[in-house]
Amino acid sequence: MTPLGYRIAFANLQGMGVDLARKLFDVVGSEEQFFAMSEKQLRDLTRGRSKIYSDAYRRECLLRAEKEEAFVHEHNINAIYFKDETYPHRLLEAPDAPAMIYTLGACDLESRHVISVVGTRHATQYGIRFCDTLIGDLAARLPDLVVVSGLAYGIDIAAHRAALKHGVPTVAVLPRGLNRIYPTSHRNDAISIVNKGGLLLTDYTTQDEVHKANFLARNRIVAALSDCTVVVESAGAGGALVTASLAMSYNRDVMAVPGRCGDEFSTGCNKLIATNKAALIAGADDLLTAMRWEPAAVVPRQLDLFPELTKEEKAVVDVIRHQGEIHINALADALHQPVYKLMSVLVELDCKNVIATLPGCRYTLT
Repeated sequence: MTPLGYRIAFANLQGMGVDLARKLFDVVGSEEQFFAMSEKQLRDLTRGRSKIYSDAYRRECLLRAEKEEAFVHEHNINAIYFKDETYPHRLLEAPDAPAMIYTLGACDLESRHVISVVGTRHATQYGIRFCDTLIGDLAARLPDLVVVSGLAYGIDIAAHRAALKHGVPTVAVLPRGLNRIYPTSHRNDAISIVNKGGLLLTDYTTQDEVHKANFLARNRIVAALSDCTVVVESAGAGGALVTASLAMSYNRDVMAVPGRCGDEFSTGCNKLIATNKAALIAGADDLLTAMRWEPAAVVPRQLDLFPELTKEEKAVVDVIRHQGEIHINALADALHQPVYKLMSVLVELDCKNVIATLPGCRYTLT
């Protein structure tokens, strides 16, 4: 077993996090020693009865770690341990930080300006446009901006797509291993994130089972990786409010976008503002002021009024221009193409600001 294998096995022990890892090291000394000791020795030393001391359980962890290490090497994945210098310092400040994270891509997680953008899966056009405007305005004034979110439906994917559109590196925190993207409809977005200087990140191995709890657990990483969490739209309960609560517990700034009274997906944001748990944000200036970030001089950008389109992109644009707002299934039927092939074309058109992505997998021209 290699040193990395022992680290993977140790990090994947049930309930393992940075705090518990440090406590165990005070007793056993190293990862290798933890697996070399007998069950009785561990129980006597720690005075504990945890399942992780079981001989059979630890043998199984080592076998799983061997498989995971092979996957990591085969797919050029970075396995970053909490003892490594490359482990994100912001994440290490969180008491429930994972002992190991797995990343694919190249993005500076130590960038000076990192924000998380989260919200409902049922994003409105108002919320989607806000993401685009906020990230576009910040990108023009913070050249080292990084945007973090969870690759979920709604506000999450709107934030990632806005970042891609405006040339901002974006980090997608996943609720499962890197062998499969969830949701599958965002696979092409994930590919674009990696190809355009962003990062896919998870604390789960490819062998971990997917549970509902994973989706809430990954929110702690979304919150901890950033200096500020922006809640764009949220109902009265949900993952976005959990992320906001975690951010507050990590002494991070939280901001919320106000909405109309009575709108279901403004309820959570309005409540955060009313109870002084979040500052009101109406645009980039509010965030810069609240964070005391000094913006770089704004350099006027030459707008590409006539972006060059490929043959496939032109075909998509022609259909949308003729039919107007259209569902992806209808678009696929009109072009006689499978949806999975069409997705990469749509992502590129969105990044070129030729089309706008609407809720419910619908598209329109900008």
